Amino acid sequence: MQRCLQLAASGAGAVAPNPMVGAVLVHDDRIIGEGFHTKYGEAHAEVNCINSVAVQDQELIKEGILYVSLEPCNHYGKTPACTDLIIHSKIKKVVVACKDPFEKVNGSGIEKLRANGVEVIMPVLEKDAMWLNRRFFTFHEKKRPYIILKWAQSDNLKMAGEHSTVIKISNEITDRLVHKWRSEEAGIMVGTNTALTDDPSLTTRLWKGNHPVRVVVDAALKLPASLNLLDDRYPTIIVNTCKRETLGSKLFYKYEAMDGLLPATMQALQQQNLLSVIIEGGGKLLSSFIRSGLWDEARIITNRQLYIKDGINAPTLENEILFKKELIRSDEICYYKRN
Repeated sequence: MQRCLQLAASGAGAVAPNPMVGAVLVHDDRIIGEGFHTKYGEAHAEVNCINSVAVQDQELIKEGILYVSLEPCNHYGKTPACTDLIIHSKIKKVVVACKDPFEKVNGSGIEKLRANGVEVIMPVLEKDAMWLNRRFFTFHEKKRPYIILKWAQSDNLKMAGEHSTVIKISNEITDRLVHKWRSEEAGIMVGTNTALTDDPSLTTRLWKGNHPVRVVVDAALKLPASLNLLDDRYPTIIVNTCKRETLGSKLFYKYEAMDGLLPATMQALQQQNLLSVIIEGGGKLLSSFIRSGLWDEARIITNRQLYIKDGINAPTLENEILFKKELIRSDEICYYKRN
């Protein structure tokens, strides 16, 4: 199953809104086939696994044990149901890491396999499997995207200079890592002030990967059309209180002020099928997510050799658990999850 999870992770950034899934077929303690879901809309892990079996091992498929990191699907979407393939291949034993929370699956895949004489063993490494697909589980169980907060700060916990003056904090290697992070998420979000002050592109230009959907809060639609994130190169959602329409690659999502910005934004992102969103600022927007308890993970970059006098304070997390730390030159990167 560990191998299944390793394979599944290879699909990061390419399979959303589907989950990452890996599969391994074993016969007499020998792996005869393996595969993972490589791209949204293309073959699932079970299909790629069975198709990878060498010609001389084809007769062993029905005698093998199939290990899968997520419950096999039992519905026709962009591809046929994996349960049908397993049954057709006459595989008699399947080991599953965890159940699929998607309402069209949610245990029905396991039920169908068992109803057709397939022995199903589960769960195996369930927590690891759920953590790998934490975006997918959050989206389907909490009905909202998985929220990642990200910011950079000086050693004295400042994220900008006086009067919000932009100061370069992280180094160029960390910058590339941040663009890798972006490529792994469905959306990236900033507030009005960050859009005006930084004029970010919010792309993955420093990393070869998918560009996330750009999301900006602009309640009164005061941002100038000349901003980088309002060009038509990539899809952009503008959350506002004025209008709802689509212009080129821009979607203007109107919300009622009485409904609240964050609930309305979560609804908009869920409607667009965005499993995860990385929030990159500014401090006001980040703090609003923290106060609302509306975050799942935080990645904080601290330049231990930088001191900013009279700067803007960085946000402060609440109910956080540190689960990973790394150092890139003078940049200390701390990874937190919400308790």
